[in-house]
Amino acid sequence: MQVLDAVAVRQWADACVRSLDANRDEIDRINVFPVPDGDTGTNLSQTMRSAQDSLLRAPADSVGQALAALARGALAGARGNSGVILSQVLRGLAEAAQGASTAGGQAMRNALRRADELATAAVSRPVPGTVLTVLHAAAEAARDCPSDALDDVVTAAARAGAEALAETPRQLAVLARAGVVDAGGRGLVVLLDSLAAVITGRPVEPAARPSPARTAEALTTARESGSAEYEYEVMYLLDGSPDADALKQRLATLGDCVSVVGDGADLWTVHVHCNDIGAAIEAGVEQGRPHRITVARFADQFAAQAPRFVRDRAVIVLVEGAGAVELFRSEGAVVAAPTADPADLLAVVVSTRARHVTVLPGDPDLRAPLDVVVAQAADAGQDVVVVPTSSPVQALAALAVHDASRRPGDDVVAMAEAAAATRRGELRVSEREAITWVGRCRPGDLLGMLDGEVVAVEPGPADVGALARRLVDRMLAGGGELVTALLGEDAPEGLAQVLEEHLRIAHPEVDLAAYQGGQPGAVLIVGVE
Repeated sequence: MQVLDAVAVRQWADACVRSLDANRDEIDRINVFPVPDGDTGTNLSQTMRSAQDSLLRAPADSVGQALAALARGALAGARGNSGVILSQVLRGLAEAAQGASTAGGQAMRNALRRADELATAAVSRPVPGTVLTVLHAAAEAARDCPSDALDDVVTAAARAGAEALAETPRQLAVLARAGVVDAGGRGLVVLLDSLAAVITGRPVEPAARPSPARTAEALTTARESGSAEYEYEVMYLLDGSPDADALKQRLATLGDCVSVVGDGADLWTVHVHCNDIGAAIEAGVEQGRPHRITVARFADQFAAQAPRFVRDRAVIVLVEGAGAVELFRSEGAVVAAPTADPADLLAVVVSTRARHVTVLPGDPDLRAPLDVVVAQAADAGQDVVVVPTSSPVQALAALAVHDASRRPGDDVVAMAEAAAATRRGELRVSEREAITWVGRCRPGDLLGMLDGEVVAVEPGPADVGALARRLVDRMLAGGGELVTALLGEDAPEGLAQVLEEHLRIAHPEVDLAAYQGGQPGAVLIVGVE
């Protein structure tokens, strides 16, 4: 290639994800600095997947737009120190290519130089023999390359990065004792090799490196960056325009390995090693809105050398409402809020540490992001199956037949059959004017819905009890043994008693199970089994 364009960036992102997945276990095994937690390969892989997902969803027609989408996705999904640094590498490339439709050799020089600057600034105390050393060597080689051809510049950078990686054991004693190269640097070389392969059209042979034979000493060596007195790694995202320097100073009083880095717009990632988790989060609250908060205990990461999965099964339910959350938790499910962000959903799946995970979404709009999660989890060796459930009442029916003693495949089939056999209805107050199958509705009207379609419209203010009785009668017209009612946050007082009295008279053969669900924007959610 003579220039890098948006199509080539997509090809590079795909090559990076595939290559990092292929090398993930090796990179994890050689991860001994700054703490031997064995997760650098995994963190890089998941961060790059988040970057690729952002690019796939972005309307990027130029190299600048494509790289900006990669950078933003990497920042939003950054995992660990290595993920933060990777996000800044991609941000540097994006800033250098901002506004450009394509990038040639000179632009690549500028991009690697800017990536070097931002990645170095992201680390509170840079240490020789790490990923920063490898990146700096690549940027210097690109700058000094006598040719302006894009393939020559990138090939020189990749070659220099590999050579610098081989030298890292001579710069860090912990690497020499373990007989390994720096794990973060190894990951960066994978990315540079992938870029060279895309641009040249031929695979780039990596430079020879020491065999990753870890010793017992390597698993217990002390950190050489930061203090061993800090037990926790805290990370979160911040929206807006925080005072980054002030936040860094505040976090520096709590711990070390501090980084506050942004995407150049309005999204920031915060990282610190500390003991006072609450104070680290409160420091972010003073500057904006912390979200996607993750906390890791280093002592647990030493134990993580044990098997990755600590249990065989887990069931995840994605549902809103305080009552519904407690109900599903009492049934043994892992409960998380519904979100369309695949990175957040994947984090929930991974956090179960279960080999087989069944997801009950409770919302048909989550189907597409969950497809992404299933593919990513499968690539990482975790078995994830999504049971089609379009309502919390269908999720309840599926969970009721869950049996961990069955084979996973048989259990999923039983749960899917129970969900499919549950008809779902809902009462909801209309928020806007629209045309439905049964006529026009206006804001404030009460809507009766069956299997996602509006079947009744009552002008507001309506008699909720009357429409609830009619909806249940219609759902029971085809038969049924159990009616499950979840009372939403807009449910009037006494609605459960109204349904109970109506069923006792009109359908004495049918049982009723009513719960306070608390779903936002809902009056009543009904299931008939």
